[in-house]
Amino acid sequence: MGLTVQKMIDEGYSLGAGCNRPRCFHFARIDLAMLKAKLGPDHSTMAPALVPKLRCAKCGGKDVGLIIHPPERGVDLRAGRPNAN
Repeated sequence: MGLTVQKMIDEGYSLGAGCNRPRCFHFARIDLAMLKAKLGPDHSTMAPALVPKLRCAKCGGKDVGLIIHPPERGVDLRAGRPNAN
């Protein structure tokens, strides 16, 4: 099973989306809190479940790809400071 919206938030992941249209190639970070509010905390963030719901904010295209950014090791992104471990 892939990552859910809530699991990504809890574990410090971030999510980006990029337009694949040759004259656009717009990229943006996805606001996970807004995604959670719209789709629910248990919605999958894997491409087959999420991409059909996305549209490029710049050109309106539906040919969008996802990039999952794992949390940085040794940094608590929610607190903005290094982890104690």
